[in-house]
This record gives sequence, structure tokens and C-alpha cells, in this order.
Amino acid sequence: MRRQAQVKNRLTLYPLRLTGIAKMAIKGYATPEGTRKYRDRLVAARIAHADHFREGLEGLALSSIGLGTYLGGYDERTDALYLGAVKQAVAAGCNVFDGAINYRCQRSERVIGQALSQMIRERVCRRDEILIATKGGYIPYDGAPPRDNYAYILQTFVTPGIVSYQDVVGDCHCMTPAYLRHQVETSLTNLGLSCLDVYYLHNPEAQLDAVSRDEFIVRMRAAFETLEEAVAQGKLRLYGTATWNGYRTRPGSRGHLSLEMLVGLASEVGGKGHHFRVIQLPYNLGMLEALAEQTQSVNGKPISLLEAAKVLDVYVMSSASILQGQLSRGLPSHVREVLGEGSDAQRAIQFVRSTPGLGTALVGMKQADHVKDNLAVARHAPLDPGQFTKLFK
Repeated sequence: MRRQAQVKNRLTLYPLRLTGIAKMAIKGYATPEGTRKYRDRLVAARIAHADHFREGLEGLALSSIGLGTYLGGYDERTDALYLGAVKQAVAAGCNVFDGAINYRCQRSERVIGQALSQMIRERVCRRDEILIATKGGYIPYDGAPPRDNYAYILQTFVTPGIVSYQDVVGDCHCMTPAYLRHQVETSLTNLGLSCLDVYYLHNPEAQLDAVSRDEFIVRMRAAFETLEEAVAQGKLRLYGTATWNGYRTRPGSRGHLSLEMLVGLASEVGGKGHHFRVIQLPYNLGMLEALAEQTQSVNGKPISLLEAAKVLDVYVMSSASILQGQLSRGLPSHVREVLGEGSDAQRAIQFVRSTPGLGTALVGMKQADHVKDNLAVARHAPLDPGQFTKLFK
């Protein structure tokens, strides 16, 4: 029991060791009033166009470009880059920040929290102006990959009773109630927050590699019950699923996710006022499934993911909006012509955020020049529907 407590304390106190001092959690969460004040301030200063912001998620005024924190090393230099990037992004019109507990071995969450704390202290922004989203599902390392993965999981999660090996899929993924409760608490500590704005189940379709679809539904129901419980406790506001293949694959395929089924499951668990309100999936000029493929069905009618999300009142955020930089160069001439002036990265971002039904385009940014270049798009309106459709003629 003593060893278990030591392991638990090591996880809980790790962020405090980084700073060297105890910190109080930042109170509050993103609100319609706060995010609209942020929008109005940036628009008045001509830093961002009014149409750069959307209000499709619970009345929040969210930037159409968000900052992702997936890539990078497990080192202080990368931490410093992300710290500067987050602060620079807020000044340039971005109020949506996306992380995951496993990104860079928990370091991405910690640096987002550090940046937010500094900006609030310096009165650059308020907590209610900024949306913070994170994810849980993959077993996270602590600061850096361990030398012995098996021993790490045993000591950190199995011995304290947080998970059993039967709960873990593919030696890396888990979403049992006890595990999710632990991960929510750890993310709150990493971020220095009292409440998360959005919490995603991270690639839940990974479970379908090991369990039947019936068992998968049982596990998703239990996960949704746990997240609704966390909402009731004030630990998070909204939840959803952040996926890679789930919403892009055809019905009948092994890893396919039905948005209608998941919303229905959330309704059974949380009633009409359930909090399953946002999803994330890859979408860009090279991965068009969310727009162009009928991967979903609502009331028996085959439709695209973006159409289904609109019908089901679910906000959509895109990951890989410039395909980890691959779309920042070499776009075809006709695409450049339709998308207008700017760098290819700016054109690729403009395409994603101009797509009907899509809320926020997430872009991984840690370099100062990339933040400056990418968020220059915020000064312009998205393409009108007529111009957008020219891309497909």
C-alpha cells in the first residue's frame, strides 16, 4: 500500500516539481460571454476578421484556427517553443488549444497550462476566453519514454489498481471508468485547471481491434457515464471523441464509428441535455472523407460526416489540417488560384476552415514563424460557398 501511494504521489506531484512551487488550480472555463469579449477585442484591433470566429459549440465564440501540440521532442527546448507559440497564438486571434495526456509524454498539457497561467497573470487574457481541449485513452508516459515499458505500466497503473492488464488493448489503450477518472484528474493537474472545456476519448476505435462491437458499445456506454459524472462534478464541461479512422471509414468496416449511434448512446446516458457535443477527425486537402464520402447514416439516410454532425448538433474540429506540413508546399495551380493569395500552408488552412459544417481547423504550431504565417489567415474571411465549390468543378 505504501508503494502504491508513492507511485500515485509521483504522478500527482510531477507538474509541481517542474515549477518548484505549489500552484492553485485556475478556476473557471470558457464561456459565451468571455469568448465573445475575446473575439470583439481582436476584431476591434483588426487582428482578426469577425467571420474568423464561430458560435456553433454551446454559444462559444471559437477561433476557426486552433493550435495543436502533438509533434515535438520530450525536451525543455520544445517546451519553450510551445510556450511561446501558445502565447503568440492568443495575441494573433487563436483561442482554441488542443492537447492530449500522451502528447510528448504529458509535456504538451503541462506547457499549455504554464502558458495559460502566465497570460492570466499578465492580464493578456482571461480563463473564460480560452477553450482548452485534451484527450484520454492512450497510456501516457511521464516526461520521457521509460526504458522498460512493461515495468512502467505495472508500477504506475497496474499495481496501484488503476487498470488491470485485461483492460488494456494493444498494450497502450484503455478507457475503463477507473482509468478515465484517473486520467481526467491527471490532466487537470498537468494543465493547472479546475475544469476542462472539452475532454475527448482518444481514438476509441482502437478498442475494436480487440473486442466485439457489442462489447465496444458496452465500454463506450461506461465511458460516457463516467464523463457525464465528471461534468456533474464540475471537472469538465463537454466531451466527445477524437478519432483518426473511425469516422472516415465506411459502415461495416472493422473500425467504423457511427456518430448517430454515439449520440444516441450519450442521450441514453445523459438524457436530452447530454454533453457529447464535439468530435475531432483528420480533414484536409488530401483527406476529404468528412466532406466527400458517405461514411455516416442518420435516420437510414447515407450522408457525410459533416452533414451528420450538423443534423446531430455536434461541433467538428479537424486535425492534420495541413497534414503535418505536407500541404505547406506544392499545391496544384488551380487549387492555388481558387484559394487565393498567400503561402500554400495558408491556402490549405483557408480550405479547411471554409468547409461548410466544419468549426475549427487545428494546426500543429510550435515555431514562431509558423504561428505568424498560419494565423495571418485569421485576418481574412473564409471563402464564400460559391468560391469554395469551384475547387470541385
